[in-house]
Amino acid sequence: MKECGQIIRKIRRTKDFTQEYMAFEMGISQKAYSDIENSKSRMNLENLSKIAHILEIEPSEICSISGKCSNDCAEKYYTLINYIRENNIPVPEEFL
Repeated sequence: MKECGQIIRKIRRTKDFTQEYMAFEMGISQKAYSDIENSKSRMNLENLSKIAHILEIEPSEICSISGKCSNDCAEKYYTLINYIRENNIPVPEEFL
């Protein structure tokens, strides 16, 4: 998953966001955020979702479970979200 950290860093820099800003928005320390970009800590779904939200991109633009970015994964994600909404199941804001 080393590529994920590199992709995050590249996108963050194109948006002129600092590591401090990203860490603040995520509610973690700058050091913890730096560890994510440097692949010193494992990427989890919660952090992936938060980072994608802050950068205003889809999580699949950073990395995917299979290691290959795929529109199929994004389609399944939106199908699941729609199903949850249609059945009045509450969805945490960070997953929307």
